[in-house]
Amino acid sequence: MAFDSEWADLKSAARAQQSSGTRINSAGAGPSQAEDADLVVHQDDLGAVGHEAFLLHDKLRKKADIAGAGIDKNGAGSTAQAAKELSAHHLTMGDELMTTLSIWDTQVKTVLQMCAHISNHLDYSKKAHAHDDKVIAASLRHRNGTAISVSEISKYVK
Repeated sequence: MAFDSEWADLKSAARAQQSSGTRINSAGAGPSQAEDADLVVHQDDLGAVGHEAFLLHDKLRKKADIAGAGIDKNGAGSTAQAAKELSAHHLTMGDELMTTLSIWDTQVKTVLQMCAHISNHLDYSKKAHAHDDKVIAASLRHRNGTAISVSEISKYVK
């Protein structure tokens, strides 16, 4: 028996054995879902998410850097310069502006790290899963190259 037909038989037998209890194994069929659809994530989907994270990282790095905007010869940005000037005139607003700048800079760096992590992790996941799929596909074959049936695979799982 071919893998696809044996797999279809096993899925229909499993559906027939399900009780009407509270076990949840799907979100239910939506208007565009097939009744027996499996969870599928295409590598294009992951690539698109990783690419968007990369673009967000780039835009955020360029546009949210108020600490580095308008840097003078001493390396202080315009916001830090304003805070220093306000503090020099004994205005407490200067210290508060410096605190705000510090918190903003820390939070921007955190979001940048999250975007980079998402982008890098999705790239790594795509490569790792593609490699795993190749290894599994190679190990689930007979010596003559034909696919192992589901019933044979279940012997290894028990």
